[in-house]
Amino acid sequence: MTEKRRGGGARDRLLRAAAELLHDSPDGTVSTRAVCERAGVQAPTLYHHFGSKQGLLDSVVNYGFSQYLHEPGTPGGDPVAALHRGWDQHVRFGLEHPKFYVLLYGQIEPGVPCSLTGSAEARLLELLAGVAKQGRLRVPPEEAARQIVAANIGITLNLIAQPESSRDLGLSDRLRDNVIAALLTDTPAATTVPGAAVALLAALDGDPAGLSDGEAHLLREWLRRLAAPVTTR
Repeated sequence: MTEKRRGGGARDRLLRAAAELLHDSPDGTVSTRAVCERAGVQAPTLYHHFGSKQGLLDSVVNYGFSQYLHEPGTPGGDPVAALHRGWDQHVRFGLEHPKFYVLLYGQIEPGVPCSLTGSAEARLLELLAGVAKQGRLRVPPEEAARQIVAANIGITLNLIAQPESSRDLGLSDRLRDNVIAALLTDTPAATTVPGAAVALLAALDGDPAGLSDGEAHLLREWLRRLAAPVTTR
């Protein structure tokens, strides 16, 4: 039991030390020796808990991002207002934890989605499904989510790259409003064929209306085609 307590304490100290050093590092680099010295442990202890320096950094980033996911929000209410809050929360997290954020989004491997951000994107998709059910979404929730995520990440990385003294935080607000406004409509989109298809797609996800799996799959395929933006050929 004593060893477990010591091990747990050492792991926590290593995470905290790495997070502090990462926060203070001007170029985002952290040495194993510095982490171990700050945590008061030897290098073998670090490798015992995390396998490697990269394993430690991955755990630090995972911990930092989990704090963002568990920030309290306003339950219920208008899902469109929640989209605005979620955008602002994302930008705020990136500016308050730039090293964490750049490790998450700025050092990606081509063709490999970030596994840590899946929970946040699932939450966004859930909000957008609620908007679609209200007939207020112009495109399917999955397409809307891709556009919002791309713009939200882009503006956050852009602001992180700017000197703090000259950051235009209003740029994020303007981009947020433009992106969300382009995806939504004040007039119920269900009055148009694409809008009705989007709303019905969202409704089918929660209630297949007595259809068999095959029937529901076929109907979703038709609705996706109807919901797709019209292109000229």
